[in-house]
Amino acid sequence: MTSRPPVPPRMSDVAERAGVSKMTVSRVLSGRSVSQATREKVQKVIDELGYVADAAAGALSSGRSEFVAVLVPSLSSSNFSDTVRGLTAAFSPHGLQLLLGDTDYRLEQEELLVRSMLRHQPRCVALTGSRHTEATRTLLRRAGIPVVEMWDLPADPIDTAVGFSNATAARAMVRHLHECGYRRIGFIAGASERDRRGLDRMRGYVAEIKALGLGEPRVIRLGESPITMSHGAPAIGALLEAWPDTDAVMCVSDMSAFGAIMECHRRGLSVPRDIAIAGFGNFEVSWCCQPTITTVSVDAYGIGLRAGETLLAALAAREAGQTSRTKAVKIDFEVIARDSA
Repeated sequence: MTSRPPVPPRMSDVAERAGVSKMTVSRVLSGRSVSQATREKVQKVIDELGYVADAAAGALSSGRSEFVAVLVPSLSSSNFSDTVRGLTAAFSPHGLQLLLGDTDYRLEQEELLVRSMLRHQPRCVALTGSRHTEATRTLLRRAGIPVVEMWDLPADPIDTAVGFSNATAARAMVRHLHECGYRRIGFIAGASERDRRGLDRMRGYVAEIKALGLGEPRVIRLGESPITMSHGAPAIGALLEAWPDTDAVMCVSDMSAFGAIMECHRRGLSVPRDIAIAGFGNFEVSWCCQPTITTVSVDAYGIGLRAGETLLAALAAREAGQTSRTKAVKIDFEVIARDSA
């Protein structure tokens, strides 16, 4: 027997559990006058149930909007912009529009955006990564709508996921550098804990360095997210000061790799003869740089397109009274060998 999708909690559910009227719940939500004890009691039930007030209920008699909530860490990143383009390509033919939110790599900001967007009853939600606050996970699981996590493959997805293992991709790059003959391989990462995918790449680097028996990892963490070209120069300087014999460096992104290559030029170091440098992301700068940057390529547009297709399939299943069986869609990555390593 096919199970029915979960039904999100209603105001009447809050009122019943709190032992008050719906009008009292409405007063609490609107900030109108109720006793402090009642306010605390009702708010506790709201938090327990994960209830979100429907800001669109008065305007939408059908109870459904025609938009999809999409959250990305940074709209300035071309990779995430390409993912948004892929989502748009999937949803536009079906009359669905995107409501975008920029989380700035902050889980707390993501939670605030999720709460705000759910009040307008989106048809479904696409968000980036697999790490969220517990409140965000609860809100989305109780919303009763399809949810997809992009750019990662979590072991316990909220609903479904479309992505790849950043750690596995980083390990593939380290193996590539090792196969090219490099043995003293460093890693340039950001200093912030907010870029979870960057942290996964660093963990993948560390794991592969140890697996290959290449000694202690050589990691420099510098700069807040999002990492830009300006981070590469001071980071490569710090790495070479700590480990002058380094013969190759993997960077957390092509942006920092470009900055590192420019700093090597300034120091009179030849890339890759004196030191090889690799990046991650296959950004436009990677093939416009001189030398061109060896990198890990991920289909950012394809992630958005497949995420959109997955959500559309889930919506179709719901309309048929069924539950979508898709839990994970794996996106391929590729190590692209260029002139820098």
